[in-house]
Amino acid sequence: MDREWEERVGGAWASFDRYGAAAFRGVVDGLVDELPTDSPLGPFERACAWDSTGHSDRAVPLYRKALDTGLAEISPYKARRAKIQLASSLRNIGRAEEAVHLLTPELEADSDELDDAVRACLALCLSDLGRDREGLSLVLGALAPHLPRYQRSMANYARLLVEPG
Repeated sequence: MDREWEERVGGAWASFDRYGAAAFRGVVDGLVDELPTDSPLGPFERACAWDSTGHSDRAVPLYRKALDTGLAEISPYKARRAKIQLASSLRNIGRAEEAVHLLTPELEADSDELDDAVRACLALCLSDLGRDREGLSLVLGALAPHLPRYQRSMANYARLLVEPG
């Protein structure tokens, strides 16, 4: 869609706290109704709205639809966001293993500002599956570059948490 529409979507999200859940979803629905019916942006934005208002179960099929109908071709960035958010929603509804399978390939994807979010979400999913050491390794590895000191030590500790032996 055009820049003006994206700005209005951003404005709706910026004013999220001024709405109740249903009213906010109504605002998003109104914006989505302006899109062509086959646009993957529609299900993506609706999924985000359902997810952010406490309905992960309603968000999951919408994230999948957005991804399946070409969100990555329109916006690789939003497609990556959709995968992170879908994984989080899957975790919230008790499907953490599915979320791990979805997010693990993102560890090897082209790097962007969402890398740490991938690792944080994946760590939560791994923890839900009783794989806390792997999750902690991911979180420490994501944190290490942001530390003013001890980056190398923390990165090594992160690696050692999951190395055999």
